[in-house]
Amino acid sequence: MMLGTILTVVMAAGGSADALAQFQVKNVGMQVPAAWTQSVQDGTTKFLAPSGDAYFLVDVGTVQTAGMKASVCVDKIVKGSGGSNWERLKVGGQPAARRADQDQSTNGGVVETLTYVGCDGRTTWSVVFHMEQNKKERFAPLAEKVATSVKIVRAGGK
Repeated sequence: MMLGTILTVVMAAGGSADALAQFQVKNVGMQVPAAWTQSVQDGTTKFLAPSGDAYFLVDVGTVQTAGMKASVCVDKIVKGSGGSNWERLKVGGQPAARRADQDQSTNGGVVETLTYVGCDGRTTWSVVFHMEQNKKERFAPLAEKVATSVKIVRAGGK
């Protein structure tokens, strides 16, 4: 009986490095791959895949202008990041945007970068996912799951 229970738990978790767990950076909650290595440098939280083929960075900030509308906040982030090729979406019920870029890597390959940004008028967040382009099929769906799981957590239900 015990073996069946263990097997069920492993199968439910997918038995993969991509099983998601709840994580919080400042007042932003999200689902992240539980098996990925986490580190923090200069206020940026980094998650590295066990394979080393992908990583993502999470940044959380505070809006400097009181009373800013969430959509205006996202517009400012997008404009400050080049302004083109952004796709608008909603994440956690708030305005957000997504952009995909490709760059040459130092080893001659191509790196795919998926950038997600959002704002609720008080808190800004970004999730920037870097992966080898030949691993995009594997990691892009995971990047989407992580980025679209973002929710602003307010103390006292505000």
